[in-house]
Amino acid sequence: MLSETQILERLRKICLALADVDETITFGHPTFRVRGKMFAVLEEYKGELGICVKVEKELQGIFLDDSRFFRTPYIGKHGWVTLKVFAARLNWTEVKDLVRGSYRLVSATAPKSKGTMERKSRASRRR
Repeated sequence: MLSETQILERLRKICLALADVDETITFGHPTFRVRGKMFAVLEEYKGELGICVKVEKELQGIFLDDSRFFRTPYIGKHGWVTLKVFAARLNWTEVKDLVRGSYRLVSATAPKSKGTMERKSRASRRR
């Protein structure tokens, strides 16, 4: 079984490989953000270590039908679910897919960084 530190290292590697991502500590939990908007969190809630991600609100029920997941407290109403880290052996391909999906949902509404806007502006001038 992996330790919390090892799990954080693997989660960090997945998250920081994505564009415009930084890591902060929010309410004592490692939090990964894209352009200032949270998309993944490693947190302990009621003694249960979990990886929190955003999913399509319409699909949230599918995840909640799986006993490895629960609705993330406080932000679950916005489509967030938490994967219980120790409920079963973690499938890191699944974790990567969940993180990337959350990143895509959140980054679509995150303000564009100055570098991103400059690249788009240069690209549009070339056309």
